[in-house]
Amino acid sequence: MEKRISIILITLFCVFAFTSSLVAQNNIRGQLKVGAARIDVTIDEKDLPESSYGILDRNHARAIIFTNGETVAGFVNIDGNQNGQVVRTVSERLEKDLGIPAGNIIYSGTHCHAVGTVRGEALANKLYDVIREAYEKMIPAKVGFGNGVSYLNVRRDLFDAERGTWWEGPDYDGKSDKTVSVVYFESMEGKPLAVYYNYAMHAVLTGQLDMVTVDFPGKSEEYIERKFGEDFVAMFSSGAAGDQNPLYFQQTFDLRDIRIAEYAKRGEDISNQMPPGGVGLDRSNPEVQRLMEEQKEMAISYGQLLGEEVKYVIQQMRHFESEVKLGCARKTLEVPGRRLLNREGRAGYQGQYEDSDPVQIALALIMLDNIPVCGVAGEVYNQIAVRLKRESPYAFTFMTTVMDGMGARGGGYIPDDESYGAQVFEVLGSRYKQGYAETAIVEGLLGLIRDVTR
Repeated sequence: MEKRISIILITLFCVFAFTSSLVAQNNIRGQLKVGAARIDVTIDEKDLPESSYGILDRNHARAIIFTNGETVAGFVNIDGNQNGQVVRTVSERLEKDLGIPAGNIIYSGTHCHAVGTVRGEALANKLYDVIREAYEKMIPAKVGFGNGVSYLNVRRDLFDAERGTWWEGPDYDGKSDKTVSVVYFESMEGKPLAVYYNYAMHAVLTGQLDMVTVDFPGKSEEYIERKFGEDFVAMFSSGAAGDQNPLYFQQTFDLRDIRIAEYAKRGEDISNQMPPGGVGLDRSNPEVQRLMEEQKEMAISYGQLLGEEVKYVIQQMRHFESEVKLGCARKTLEVPGRRLLNREGRAGYQGQYEDSDPVQIALALIMLDNIPVCGVAGEVYNQIAVRLKRESPYAFTFMTTVMDGMGARGGGYIPDDESYGAQVFEVLGSRYKQGYAETAIVEGLLGLIRDVTR
């Protein structure tokens, strides 16, 4: 206990610099109103890079906007990742046109690794349009929430005793939060409006296809939306998935091995690197074709299984609130940074570092009645979110990551303190010095919860 108190005192008074803080409190209960919308943001085929083999899935942006008559807030996500400059542009326009404070919307992405969306001004206009549509569609509503469980994810940082090295593979004994958190909205008459759900797993099932896809998050959204109707919006949010992969992932490893072998024939060793996309795979090879078709099928299967759990949680909901409190908060903090001095491949070597400039971490909170929806701009390791849930005063607390384009000076992988001994690419390349980011994130978000609810 004394050790923990000492760590907290050091972090609060000697190390972390909280560079900005914005809190919008609202302890007044009011009638909940909700609106939701979806818009296509797929890139034009003529604008695809040369390495792309086309568009497999249409990409979308989704918005869920809500108010209690005093405060307006919401969630916005996109297939793939948000862009920080686009988020700032849209936020400023919304504040000017609709009076929605910039910090009151959590922007996130499905973090799918194989998307293709419009960019820049075109994307900003699309996001503004989908948010405005959701805002204009707001009607009196009620909200329910609950937790489910899904065994689709697994810790991906593995020490292979046979190989004698670290690599990316399924650690069946590793720590992995299986929780599916679900926030569901329906009209006062019981018409389904939207669902916001959270799960910790990387969207990397279809990354070797070299095509525009939506991977399992988009497939789960589509699957749920088909159940509840054309106007219904299902929005996936990426939990703390920094060290979490799909459990069944063999097709990707097999395709990587084929790419590595093709490079080896040309005298180039990429066995300890991430094989580049678009080259090294002969698509006329029947084995490559089989593996790629299986990847497409796996994305659909994962989407259906996750979607089924979300539907089950909704089905089991018995308690709904229509008169709610609503509060929003933001904070940007800084923690000590580090710089990697040696890069010897993707994994399996001892990193050498020097201290560097502090690194920023942007935090956000939307307190929807008794539901703390926490946001972090980065790829957060799973056990940081588990610690937040454990220490939160609210039973239903969850963390949305890869938020807001991940920040101007932050972002990247944020390991928990215990994981810094793993010689894996996420830890080796992390810009955060060991011993600081985990406590900063947890204490920072708990502080926002206290500020909003006091």
